[in-house]
Amino acid sequence: MSKKTKKTCKKKYYDNVSVGNRTKQTVHLAAQHDKPRMVEQLVKNSSNKQMVVIAKSKRRADELSLYLNAKNIKARAIHGNHRTDEHEAAVKMFNTSELNILITTDMILKTLGLPDIQTIINYDVPTQYEDYFNRLLLIDGAGESISLVSPDEKGFLGIIEMRMKMQIPEKEVEEFVAALSVEESDTAHSAKEKKKKPRHRSQSVKKVTKKRED
Repeated sequence: MSKKTKKTCKKKYYDNVSVGNRTKQTVHLAAQHDKPRMVEQLVKNSSNKQMVVIAKSKRRADELSLYLNAKNIKARAIHGNHRTDEHEAAVKMFNTSELNILITTDMILKTLGLPDIQTIINYDVPTQYEDYFNRLLLIDGAGESISLVSPDEKGFLGIIEMRMKMQIPEKEVEEFVAALSVEESDTAHSAKEKKKKPRHRSQSVKKVTKKRED
């Protein structure tokens, strides 16, 4: 009797821990005012990868799109304010690599057919951890997830990490230099002013005295 060779296929699991373990993930700490510039630098470092940037609102998606295009980086925002034919045109451009950067929201992302995503940039950390894992499933082991985390979003990141039972590696973006916020700039200016000697008026106040006529 001939021996039959049994080929066993490793079962693929889709729970939070399994998806998290097989998908490359990175955290970049960033102040909110630095996020547009950080995305700009990530794009410059990416060698024309197919990137989807996910924002928490239509307004933030539009603002980022305007910023990138002003920097001569071709990007397109797609959200609920756009018509179906505009969605279809953007998806076609992205899937044929005519467009490398698509900016959208979680709600619209679910309706788009984007099989060739290489990088997902979490422009805003989702407040619901389920949204984060839905994003991961789009690249499931084949792409990379990058999260831009501001100080007020660290709590949401902690919940996501707890659900995955892992800590996402934190790295710095190559060639990125953070800008001072308005508050930091004001603080630095105030400190500089304190070091200066106090100014004196160039003109003294003259006292005018009236003489009485006898």
